[in-house]
Amino acid sequence: MTETMVPRASAVILAGGKSRRMGRDKAFLEFAGQLLIERVIERVRQVCDEVVIVSNDLDSYARFGVPVMGDVYPNKGSLGGIFTGLQSTREEHILAVACDMPFLNIDLLRHLISLAPQADVIVPRAKDLSSNLHRGRPDASTMRLAKDADLHPTHAIYSKRCADPMRERLLADDLRIIGFYDSVKVLVVEPEEIDRFDPRHLSFFNANTLEDLEFARTLVG
Repeated sequence: MTETMVPRASAVILAGGKSRRMGRDKAFLEFAGQLLIERVIERVRQVCDEVVIVSNDLDSYARFGVPVMGDVYPNKGSLGGIFTGLQSTREEHILAVACDMPFLNIDLLRHLISLAPQADVIVPRAKDLSSNLHRGRPDASTMRLAKDADLHPTHAIYSKRCADPMRERLLADDLRIIGFYDSVKVLVVEPEEIDRFDPRHLSFFNANTLEDLEFARTLVG
């Protein structure tokens, strides 16, 4: 009997943002007795053998015991970070997550990785709880892009086949993460499927502001 191969992925933690709305590096804020970045590392380590952080602040992140990779193309936002992760890891697929996601759900992450052979991009669709806290102050860099479709491209799976179309968009200075999606095969994981693992959809919560962080702390029971 042929044994079914379990897909593998390398975890890429995106920590290259400017944290402008937070006013300080959000990765190093305390949450439930840990730094946010420590909490993210702890969770992705449960589903991925290889974990890397993408940040140009190599010294600040060196203490966490995982490789830190500087951007291949600096100042290119999250798309540049995902591209760097694809270039810096050994597995065919990466799990890309942001450094400010305190409620990553292990079962959901495993499920997304299990879908990796089916497409070049595995991306969830779900309402963003954190964005709902700031309806009057949308982040223009994301709200008119993936967020318009409730997609979460910084909580998604990418294959190495995405690298070339990503590079084209980066060199054209088109930094929309979903800008290259038309060039690859994309599988959208719909809310009903996510509900099986994370019915509150807290996995997608980003601590973008101090208000977000305080709200997230009220959710820890």
